[in-house]
Amino acid sequence: MKNIQDGKNHTEKRYVICMKWGTKYPAEYVNRLYNMVSRNLTLDFQMVCLTDDETGIVPEVKCYPIPELSLTSNLPERGWKKLTTFKPELYDLKGTALFLDIDIVITDNIDCFFTHQAKHDDSVMIIRDWKKPWRMIGNSSVYRFSIGENKYPNLLSNFEQNFETIRGEVRHEQAYLSNYLREHHHLEYWDESWCVSFKYHCIKPFPLSFVQAPSIPDTPNNPAKIVIFHGEVNPHDAIKGGGGKWYRKVLPSPWIEEYWR
Repeated sequence: MKNIQDGKNHTEKRYVICMKWGTKYPAEYVNRLYNMVSRNLTLDFQMVCLTDDETGIVPEVKCYPIPELSLTSNLPERGWKKLTTFKPELYDLKGTALFLDIDIVITDNIDCFFTHQAKHDDSVMIIRDWKKPWRMIGNSSVYRFSIGENKYPNLLSNFEQNFETIRGEVRHEQAYLSNYLREHHHLEYWDESWCVSFKYHCIKPFPLSFVQAPSIPDTPNNPAKIVIFHGEVNPHDAIKGGGGKWYRKVLPSPWIEEYWR
């Protein structure tokens, strides 16, 4: 395990944070994510999982309860819980945090997600959404932020206090996050080649998807580092094939097993 070295200034501490709740994803997803990060990150780090059930998660991953949100109960799940990573004080974690969804697949070295220099001290680095990039909305499958530095003190409280208005304006947490940061802080985007969408970049366009299996985009000079699974298909679905829309057929993709382990 690549732990954070004792005695370092807290700004040098690096955390890889993920979140698991409910029953959609088993502990195996967290453990595989830890393994992928360990193989592809040469920098010291501590893995943290915010979860409602730590059963089966390997001891190398530090688990904490997901902080509570002051929202109306029984609402459709829109990823709102991910916003709790911006609590001004989150379990005394202090440093730089890279949030990763647990259903991603890491395919190359990810040091750059920590070493990349943002233009502004209060910037959050995020994927620029692929479907409608002109909206300047980030995809929150991979984002980096300062944790425990109180750089975004009102991001979460504003969300809780104005939730009824916000939920009528945006559908997901990443839209609120993007809009708030662009208005009150800074939002910057990763190099577009670093994170690719399995849905939009790996699956071939119709009708080729019916005869050609998904593959990582061929960019040898700047290879993709993380494949994002969003929508209907998860890594275990993609390996065996199936699970997509009829016009976005997913043929078996056994190459995923090389990375997702």
